[in-house]
Amino acid sequence: MDNQNEFEKSGNNNNKVTNSFVEPDIQEIEEEAKPSNKKLTYFNFALIVVIFVGLFVYMVTVDGIDNIVRVLQEVDYRWVLGGVGCLLLVWLCESFCLHLPIKSMYPNQRYSNSFKVSMIGQLFNNVTPFSSGGQPMQAYELTKTGKRVSDSLSATAIKFIVTQSALVITTLVVVCFEFDFFAGLMQDFVWLAVVGFAINILAIIVVIIAGIKKRAITMITTPVIRFLGKIHLFKHPDHTIEKLDKSIDNFGNQFRYMKSQKKMVLMMFISATIQSLAYYSITYMVYRAFGNSGISFWQIIPVQAFLLLIMTFIPTPGSGLGAEGGFLLLFGSIFKHGTINMSILFWRMYTFYLPIIVGAFFLIPSRKKQVGK
Repeated sequence: MDNQNEFEKSGNNNNKVTNSFVEPDIQEIEEEAKPSNKKLTYFNFALIVVIFVGLFVYMVTVDGIDNIVRVLQEVDYRWVLGGVGCLLLVWLCESFCLHLPIKSMYPNQRYSNSFKVSMIGQLFNNVTPFSSGGQPMQAYELTKTGKRVSDSLSATAIKFIVTQSALVITTLVVVCFEFDFFAGLMQDFVWLAVVGFAINILAIIVVIIAGIKKRAITMITTPVIRFLGKIHLFKHPDHTIEKLDKSIDNFGNQFRYMKSQKKMVLMMFISATIQSLAYYSITYMVYRAFGNSGISFWQIIPVQAFLLLIMTFIPTPGSGLGAEGGFLLLFGSIFKHGTINMSILFWRMYTFYLPIIVGAFFLIPSRKKQVGK
């Protein structure tokens, strides 16, 4: 309770740094949240349009207009609506995971504002390579409603830690129960899946170590950054080391705060688990919408999780091209002949294009006074 009161006090005093937080420069956040290179932003949007048009042209070329029309006529739109429901559940759970830590720091925070911030994050995650624009933009949006930069970054960092942990744990549990099917479908890619999941687990372990033992991390990162500076991959290695040192200090405070808020973290974990299952359900809804059967929901999950893992390493906005190619490679053998390309289009509408469209809607300025101050 004392920690919560301290955070509440810090939220009411924007000019005073409390709780040992090093207040990041708001200009740095603005620089990360608002890319200075507008040409790059326009290029990303253009690339998204090109990918969409390219997918459609590919479908017409391979399947033909007649087959596309026939497939659309045979679609079971009850499952399509089910996919929409799953997507809404993903958004609601993700917003809830962001809302809880903000609410603990700022009791007047409203869920509607957290939902808005979360959807703006969805937009920028999908239009920037490696989903790099989401968290800075969310932090920037939160500062508009009176949140301290350090508190905003804390909330997004706590959310990332919990949701990533829930994602990995949920996936590993399902893989254990459906390993035979997963291994049979993946065949030569099983080793890649094992490596990918191991990397995610290692990342979580590193995060935990960073929260507990700062020196264990800096002993590794400092010489590496200095070496990269000597070979001119970093222009200002000392400045980079200083920023990293401050970030680790902030993260240590965030980690200790999480340890003191076990109930909040548990609620976030449950919400994140539901979010993961809802996201995986979208693929199953698409599978059933096109008249497929024989593969269970629980068998879809590990394959979809592996696809999501592949997508994180693709350096295009929204993992464009790689996501579509991965879906075709992994699910092509279990979808009915002639339906896989249309299935890819529907799946991408759910997981890529709709988040961009809806997220852009929340960027429209409102005449009303913003809530959550």
